[in-house]
Amino acid sequence: MSSLATTAPRRPLPEALIASLRQRFGARCSTAQAVRDQHGRDESPYDPMAPDAVVHAQDTDEVVALVQLCAAHRVPLIPYGAGSSIEGHVLAVAGGITLNLSGMNGVLALDAEDLTVTVQAGITRRQLNEAIRHSGLFFPIDPGADASIGGMAATRASGTNAVRYGTMRENVLALTVVTAEGRVLRTAGRSKKSSAGYDLTRLFVGSEGTLGIITEVTLKLYPQPEALSAAVCSFSAVQGAVDTVIQAMQLGLPLARAELLDALTVQALNRHSRTALPEQPMLFLEFHGTPAGVQDMAERVQALAQDNGGAHFEWALQPEDRSRLWNARHLAFFACLQLKAGARAFTTDACVPISRLAQCIDETLADVRGSPLPCPIFGHVGDGNFHCVILADPQRPEEMAEAERLNQRIMRRALALDGTCTGEHGIGLHKIGLLAEEHGADAIELMRRLKQAWDPLNILNPGKVLAAAA
Repeated sequence: MSSLATTAPRRPLPEALIASLRQRFGARCSTAQAVRDQHGRDESPYDPMAPDAVVHAQDTDEVVALVQLCAAHRVPLIPYGAGSSIEGHVLAVAGGITLNLSGMNGVLALDAEDLTVTVQAGITRRQLNEAIRHSGLFFPIDPGADASIGGMAATRASGTNAVRYGTMRENVLALTVVTAEGRVLRTAGRSKKSSAGYDLTRLFVGSEGTLGIITEVTLKLYPQPEALSAAVCSFSAVQGAVDTVIQAMQLGLPLARAELLDALTVQALNRHSRTALPEQPMLFLEFHGTPAGVQDMAERVQALAQDNGGAHFEWALQPEDRSRLWNARHLAFFACLQLKAGARAFTTDACVPISRLAQCIDETLADVRGSPLPCPIFGHVGDGNFHCVILADPQRPEEMAEAERLNQRIMRRALALDGTCTGEHGIGLHKIGLLAEEHGADAIELMRRLKQAWDPLNILNPGKVLAAAA
């Protein structure tokens, strides 16, 4: 058991509830230990916490039926998409039922003229883009993992394209949500803007399944770029890479992607993906636009990189070369895990104003150099967000304690620099205390009152985002 193990009062599911679940969902309700274990873990450093049952839903009506059953029996309900979260979002801290939404993966309406699409929450970003490829449009938010769209909305995810296209906050137009009472709520229409009352869509985007269960999502789409180019550039020090991105942003260059990898991350990628990249701090860059515009942007960024000590500026112009490059980047987290066999990852999620980014990374590098643990660093430096993957052996309490010390230090540094403790991963279990430090007691109390008003029985993903009331 790790030092991060969390326990909460649990009680067996009522027999009457189990009978009702089997009658309503048949074989799509499982109490098998293997199925429960699969749904009781994510990519966080926490020990597994399995639910008491798993139900697979196929549409909003079935979610309503399940919510009503859980409310009647006061049983916790945890939404589950792809299980790729890294802050303990899907762990059943108080037991209960996990609702697997992966079967709800349909495209409900594609409105190409309006550049919108409405999908079921369980569809993943890759499934979505494959389904709409024929339209000449795409959905750009790319957190790396093939996460579900509902999960991405629930955690307010972003990723490698956020520097140009924004995050889920900017790209979700409307939601269909099942409330804790089992009511179906449509938060908005498909118009690109509205001043009609409270912005319910934004309240649910980022709520991590604690205020309602997202079953359908209406998204903005974008035309597939006429031209794309990608490049990698090595630096002798991280500072030069960060300065290059900051200067490009300050000049207003519309980078599509700007990813920083430190030397240890590049080393991990070379081992994992069989690449042969120079094992130095590196930028992965991508440019979208017209052929002439892409060439101009790339040349200007290359000049900035050279002024900041960049070398080995290499282009990936063919689609297969770009795919190989970005597939390697998307595997960075899993590549880094292999640097220390059997380790668990404490993945920091610092995000600061871009003017503070160089300072934040520089001071973080000083921290990790003084630690005995492997701590590769990579991230979306174009929007001030970077990750430090701190690897610790769960069988060695001193390593787990050191990892958590570093994690807390890095997050508090981000707060001190007018940033946030989580740029895209969410609060989950792991950052509840940091959320209170970031927002203050009055804001936390307001959030708590909202939770109590909308989920008075505390059945929706309990124990996440907010600490239990004293």
